[in-house]
Amino acid sequence: MRRLAALAAAVLLVLSSTAGATPKDSPALSGDLRTHDPALIKAGRTWYVFSTGDPAVAGGTIQVRRSSDGRHWTTAGTVFDAIPGWLQTEVPGVSNLWAPEVIEHDGTYYLYYSASTFGSNRSVIALATNTTLDPGDPSYRWVDRGLVHRSVPTDDYNAIDPGVVVDRAGTPWMAFGSFWSGIRMVRLQWPSGLAVPGQGEPLRLADRRVPPNAIEAPYIVRRGDWYYLFVSFDFCCRGSDSTYKIAVGRSRAVTGPYVDRLGTPLLQGGGTVILSGSGSMAGPGGQSVYDGWLAHHYYDVDAGGDFRLGLRRIHWGPDGWPRIT
Repeated sequence: MRRLAALAAAVLLVLSSTAGATPKDSPALSGDLRTHDPALIKAGRTWYVFSTGDPAVAGGTIQVRRSSDGRHWTTAGTVFDAIPGWLQTEVPGVSNLWAPEVIEHDGTYYLYYSASTFGSNRSVIALATNTTLDPGDPSYRWVDRGLVHRSVPTDDYNAIDPGVVVDRAGTPWMAFGSFWSGIRMVRLQWPSGLAVPGQGEPLRLADRRVPPNAIEAPYIVRRGDWYYLFVSFDFCCRGSDSTYKIAVGRSRAVTGPYVDRLGTPLLQGGGTVILSGSGSMAGPGGQSVYDGWLAHHYYDVDAGGDFRLGLRRIHWGPDGWPRIT
């Protein structure tokens, strides 16, 4: 479930050496690169990566890293100094916060993240906001905005791994989910960024239909007349034995139905795999998409299964389907 699973890592990214420039399809990074479940965003001339927390750092809160040249990365601290008390009450035993998502709307940055424990669907998706991503700005402060959505053991879904997309009408939607009944969706609202009240059961977007329904980490991208749903199949967090892979489907409507390249509905087990393990890279997944780039983590077999960050250009074919380089 898109979470911290090992310690210490290096990373292979493909970024340019020009300050604040767009990444290029060539190596390599240096600096503080220890991330899992990366959420990539750019503000001004600076790139940022938000990632799953480490219990040994600020009590497991969401971590932040930045790069002014797209190559050398440094720590930018954590979102909170400790896990908010209300989350510890909601999710007993929570030790770190998982799988962030960060988007900007009307001058505000909205950071969504999840709190859970391994193998449980007693989970919470929460929200924090800020007016800047620059820790050196006097106005820099992450404000806890509370609960967005929760799941409890009587639910058939798991409220983790948020991914937010804004539809053509300007309405925000949050896809989420891990195992259980697969990928679900709720409608959000501006300017609060919270869920619209009274909308009932979350919509269903993807379901592998085969126990244990190993699908999670949804991320939806709007491109032209299509919405593309990226998901992670199979298992993360097993070091070199991780079997994560990234698959995709698309739909004309943000709420689905999503189908893969062969026309198989994602609600019926479909999904076109676009990135899987090869060579020393095991288990790529936990993805986000920003400005034509796919950010993900993977496990380096040559480094004993330590997790790493990857960044790959998305190329769109004439048929409208993405491929990854």
